[in-house]
Amino acid sequence: MRVGIGYDIHRFREDGTLRLGGIEISEAPQLDGHSDGDALIHAVIDAILGAAGEGDIGQHFPPGDPATRGIDSRELLTRMVRLVSARGFVVHNVDATVIAERPRLGPHIATMREALARCLSVPSSAVNVKATTHERFGSLGSGEALAALATVLLDEDSAS
Repeated sequence: MRVGIGYDIHRFREDGTLRLGGIEISEAPQLDGHSDGDALIHAVIDAILGAAGEGDIGQHFPPGDPATRGIDSRELLTRMVRLVSARGFVVHNVDATVIAERPRLGPHIATMREALARCLSVPSSAVNVKATTHERFGSLGSGEALAALATVLLDEDSAS
């Protein structure tokens, strides 16, 4: 078994619709990023890559690459699951925390878990998503940005 930790932070834009954990949340604007800015999925990807010893998201998807401009982060996550699977690993479970003053995420947690589980090919019970605030401190606390932390446990694929 191998453990990885991921982190990502993005500023909010003034337009668009927030994409977080693979779902759209209309209560907040889009996050600024080269792809769709889904900080939660980006943190999960970095955690997967860290556990597999495969670098980080920027090495696999460089920020200036026109092929990934505006791409749905669920596609990036699916690609990374295939990569680690080819290396003999399967995702065992994910635990993630989103840090944001806005929007209120409680009503969306179950749907995010299901969307992430589909991309990871695991049951939703193997994906945990929590939300907290930054107690109005700094750029996260002022609502300018949103951050996510993720921990992933990979297991050796017994079929390999």
